[in-house]
Amino acid sequence: MTTKRPATGPHQLVEHPTDGPRLPKEAPRGSSALLLASIFVIAACGLTYELVAGALSSYLIGNSVWQFSLVIGLFLTAMGIGAFLSRYVDKNLIRIFIQVEIWVGIVGGALPLTLFVAFALLSTFTPLLVGLCLLVGTLVGLEIPLLVRILRRQFSLKEALGNVLSIDYLGALAASLLFPLVLVPKLGMVRTGFLFGLFNVAVALLGMRMFKAQLPSLNRLRLQAGTAIALLIVGLFTAGKTTRLLEDLLYDDTIIYAKTTPYQRLIVTRWRDDTRLFINGNIQFSSKDEFRYHEALVHPAMGITPTPPRRVLLLGGGDGLGVREVVKHRGVERIDLVDLDPEMTRIFREIEGLAELNQRALRDERVHVTNTDAQKFLERSRERWDVIIIDLPDPNNLSLGKLYSRSFYRLLAKHLTPTGVVVTQATSPFYATKAYWCIVNTMRATDPIKGGPKLYVLPYRASVPSFGEWGFSMASKRPLDPTRIKLRGIETRYLTEPLLPSLFVFPKDIAWRKTPINRLDNQVLVRLYEKGYAGYNYAKP
Repeated sequence: MTTKRPATGPHQLVEHPTDGPRLPKEAPRGSSALLLASIFVIAACGLTYELVAGALSSYLIGNSVWQFSLVIGLFLTAMGIGAFLSRYVDKNLIRIFIQVEIWVGIVGGALPLTLFVAFALLSTFTPLLVGLCLLVGTLVGLEIPLLVRILRRQFSLKEALGNVLSIDYLGALAASLLFPLVLVPKLGMVRTGFLFGLFNVAVALLGMRMFKAQLPSLNRLRLQAGTAIALLIVGLFTAGKTTRLLEDLLYDDTIIYAKTTPYQRLIVTRWRDDTRLFINGNIQFSSKDEFRYHEALVHPAMGITPTPPRRVLLLGGGDGLGVREVVKHRGVERIDLVDLDPEMTRIFREIEGLAELNQRALRDERVHVTNTDAQKFLERSRERWDVIIIDLPDPNNLSLGKLYSRSFYRLLAKHLTPTGVVVTQATSPFYATKAYWCIVNTMRATDPIKGGPKLYVLPYRASVPSFGEWGFSMASKRPLDPTRIKLRGIETRYLTEPLLPSLFVFPKDIAWRKTPINRLDNQVLVRLYEKGYAGYNYAKP
């Protein structure tokens, strides 16, 4: 079958009986390269919207595995719907592609702010998340099929598909690298959304410029694109203020510090003499009662060793509050603090109002800070410590759950001296009873040498008003006797030697439970943790 070509100008679109309009036979110079570059941009934008939706829902709701699985599933399904719908586009191919880019820019660009507003003000976060993922995913799904058909005038189908898909994957790769390394820590999620929305509209403007002779409604398209750009620019430049206003609604007290690092969102609030730290929306401490938690975490382990400990390792606890308790023990010669986020240790060392909380312990010459992953640190180190203190966040995702596994406890045991002790915070035995006992049972199932004796474990608890009943678990290669714990003359606000034995007694409603062992291949602890807290309207630490 032959195709009739009009003779009215070099940039008239050629109609194809089965494929709609194509590029003009004599396309503008460099049009193919520009279109291929557009594929890179729209691919990066599409994946960025997906990452923003997954990361923000994980940050606001928790349960990152479920949230990312939901978002990825919705996006892929919606993209399939968009690709299917593209088959019904027979006319005005370029105009429809331009309009799709404008709408992707508006809806995708506003996606993070919309979700943030819904979480702060409404009770419809999850339905809105589903709706937005389906809408943005459908629009993104339309893009590639339309571009392939546009490119077919200058490439064969095989070349068009090869070019489009290869560049699409490269754009996605670029977005996946930029998102955690640059976009989130430097711009934040709300500003990132608006910026990439502008990139989508820029692709639409490029299409208008390249094919203006084939766009009879060009002024209308320009008006739509101009309106979108104005809205996105306003959003981009007010994102910081808007985010702070929304966070003020989420937190009862005044926010005195807020920053998104490559690892987490840090918020510090203050009301009168109460300073609070939140990580990814979850409270980490209140200065009104944090001494109860940190004294209970540190001093039983420091006081149960046969001789005063000289070398102490802390994993987590970048706020320095645990270090503050350790430095009270005069026999300590070296303290190693390992925390993943350098921003955490920096602000609690350098910002005077925060350094006062830990009594400037991070400036003590005995303290050596290393900012890296706790497991990697232990795998590389050959050192041994008299006491190892684990002050990590609760096991609310798989990356944290691995640090409560039997393999991790076996690794810890290799770094203990023969009489050394390891202690970990172990979430609330009241709110997440099975999760707490899963940590204890996992410790008890740990053999430092495969097939050898298991660790001796002492579970205990303390009352911390900000958190409620809180649990800890202490372990050693030798038997532990709680009646032999001594405070060794240190100054405390909560613990007394007569009180210490009562910490190891559990009421009937939170007494021992049989649970599976937390292993790397099952991560049962994360599921038990989420199930435990699901029954309570409570801000999980």
